[in-house]
Amino acid sequence: MVTKAQVLAELKKCFDPEVPVNIVDLGLIYDVKINEGNVKIKMGLTSPGCPMQSFIVDDVKNKILKIKGVKRVDVDLVLEPWSPDRMSKKAKKKLGW
Repeated sequence: MVTKAQVLAELKKCFDPEVPVNIVDLGLIYDVKINEGNVKIKMGLTSPGCPMQSFIVDDVKNKILKIKGVKRVDVDLVLEPWSPDRMSKKAKKKLGW
């Protein structure tokens, strides 16, 4: 059975190439739902026109598909405004916030 902890652990290996912080600590992951091996991830980007959008989404899908038991990954990009308030304390410290 796939767990949210497994998914988040893999997502912590995904980075926005323009920022040296993983997408979980950056606050880009809004929700993770798992149902019988199907994983749905609701996420945002640091800016609406992020030039690395397809790279990040492909990286997310590829990493999650490596988890034993995952059959499918859907990434739902949302346009909710991202702000530095969503970052973890670790990310803020690393970026000097």
